[in-house]
This record gives sequence, structure tokens and C-alpha cells, in this order.
Amino acid sequence: MTDPAARAAEAFEERFGRAPEGVWAAPGRLNVIGEHTDYNGGFVLPIALPHTTRAAVARRDDGRLVLRSLQHPDDDADVAVAELTPGTPTGWAGYVAGVVHELAGHVPGGLDVLVDGDVPAGAGLSSSAALECAVALALRDLLGLDLAPGDLVDVARRAENDFVGAPTGILDQSASVLCEAGAALFLDTRDRSAEQVPFDLAAAGLALLVVDSGTVHDHAESGYGDRRRECEQAAARLGVDLLREVDDVAALDVLADGTPEGELLRRRARHVVTEDARVLRVVATLRSGEDPRAIGPLLTEGHASLRDDFEVSVPLLDACVEAALEAGAHGARMVGGGFGGSALALVDADAVDAVTAAVTERFAREGAPAPRSFVAVPSAGARRLA
Repeated sequence: MTDPAARAAEAFEERFGRAPEGVWAAPGRLNVIGEHTDYNGGFVLPIALPHTTRAAVARRDDGRLVLRSLQHPDDDADVAVAELTPGTPTGWAGYVAGVVHELAGHVPGGLDVLVDGDVPAGAGLSSSAALECAVALALRDLLGLDLAPGDLVDVARRAENDFVGAPTGILDQSASVLCEAGAALFLDTRDRSAEQVPFDLAAAGLALLVVDSGTVHDHAESGYGDRRRECEQAAARLGVDLLREVDDVAALDVLADGTPEGELLRRRARHVVTEDARVLRVVATLRSGEDPRAIGPLLTEGHASLRDDFEVSVPLLDACVEAALEAGAHGARMVGGGFGGSALALVDADAVDAVTAAVTERFAREGAPAPRSFVAVPSAGARRLA
């Protein structure tokens, strides 16, 4: 069966003995530029991936939340909606439960949910936000809730922050809900203003190659929370609410007070301030109609900053970026929160195979399995399939 909605609906019926009331999908995301800026009130520029998570859903009348996943067949969950507590259930089910917990006052009868999807988990492509947003959209439609797209983003983000315990910003959920096909989402995370910036790389003979390093990351368990706290400390020492308010790198020198902590905070803040500037430069280039190859060096600069100032890269991500650049990529960088996940490379469309081969060869030299890779195409955000 090739139709994703039909596959999810059939699986739902097999497991629950009845048809679902609908099937909803939300995509993973690839952030072109703008890492770790969202929780600092800064700028981001993601696209939605063609890879989605699907949720087939139907209401119950006994107050239970029953969860099944085709990707995790031995990890079901069955819990009373009234007894949902942050941190329980764990694993993939926690992201669904978190959304239901946010809207529990509207779910008195309970729900059956069957999840299916092809967003690679742990690859830095926001599989968790895709799951949250698919379920949030399903509940809005099924329950007739008055929730605007921005409200869905907030429901999904709170599920991840408060229920699962991952201290993310709004980048992932915003991309999953708001992105449009053929465009990158230029989002100001401070005032939530958004612009769809045309992003047709194919017309320029380009492709955005994504390589999954195979090093799995987890926002709730990695050093992501440490980085957020360090940014908050730097902002407090600078006398601002958010690092977004700093637009002069020289202003960060006051953080370097001769102590190791002061120098560390200066480097963390320097990444955020320079990354915001890179987002603005990339957007200006895309708006101008200039050859998109011009954004390549900015992507590579972003990787160096994430590697050296923010210290969230890992050796395989660095190796991937180096191999792609050596093979002719116009720019390359790690994507996502770091500590594992994926890298992207801006390459000529006719060089995708050569760059992929070069990265695969480099992984072999590093003693790592051959990586998964694909070309990212800007796709649509969350939607109802059936």
C-alpha cells in the first residue's frame, strides 16, 4: 500500500476494530539556517520536509487514551486522560500524551490514536514536533476547537517543553505547522511575524542534500538544556532579556571577565548573535533573486560557529561537512539541536551522487556505517489527509 492515509487508516482498523474518524499529517523540518536562535528570540529559516508523521484518530467514550505506533509495535500506551502526568508515558507516546494533556479539558471521552510516519527519529529533523503537530491538528478538527495555526504551535511546543521535558523553542513546531511548499519560512521568533520566502533550488540547478550521521540525539537528554541556560546567563550579564537584543558582537567582550565561565558565555552568545546575522543575510540573498549558491559560505560559517562557539557538533557531523565541501558542495553545516543528527549540503543538482559518495567514503574511513541521505524539497505543513 503506497497511500499514507490509507495505510494509517487500515492499520488503525486492524488494531482498534473500527475505522478512524480521520487521518492527519505533519512534516519534519530542515532548518536552512538559524540554529539555537529561537529560544533567544532570534530568526530562523526552516523548510518542511516531504517526510511526515501521520495520526489516525477516533474518539472514545471511556476516558482512556490508547496509543499504537507502526514504528514502535511493542511500545503501546493505555492511560486515563484524567491521569496524564508530565513524564508518563515516556518514549514516543509522551509526545502524543503531552498534546492531549494540553487539551485535556476538551477530551472528556478519550481517544484512540494510531501513529505511522517516515520522519527519521533522532536525526535532527524534528520527528517529535511532526508527531505533536499531527495530533494537535487532529484534535482541533475532531473536537471543533477554535485554535489558529499559532495556537497549534503553542500547544505542541508546551507538550514538548512541559510534558516531555525538552526545553526547545518554537522553531520545530512553527515549521511543521506554518511552512508552505516551495518556500522557506522566515520567522521572527520574538514577535512571531512570518514570511514565506521563495526557495526553488531546482530552478537554479541546485539541491539541498541531507545526510543523517546515524548519531542519535535527544533534546530531553542531551546538552541542549545546558546551552539554553548558558544563553540565559549571558543575556542576564549583558542586561537584556534575550540575546536577540544584542546586534553588535563587540558588545559581548564584557562577558570575557578573565574567568573560564565568562569566556564560555561570550562564545555561546557570539554564536547566537552571528547566527541571527547569517539568517538575515541568507534571506536578503533569496529575496534579491541572486544566485542561491551565494548562501553556501554562510551555511559553512554557521557550522563553524556551532562547532567552535556553541560546541554542539560531533565528529561524524564535522566529517560529513568536510567531505561534502571537499567534493564541491557550495556550503554545508550540521542541522538541528546538535549532539548528533544530520547535516545538509548545498550542491549542484548533478553533483548529488558524487557528494553522497564522497561522504559515504569518509564515513567508511571513520569506521561508521554508510549514512542515509536524501534531497530535501520544501513541502507543505500540517494538513488533514482523510
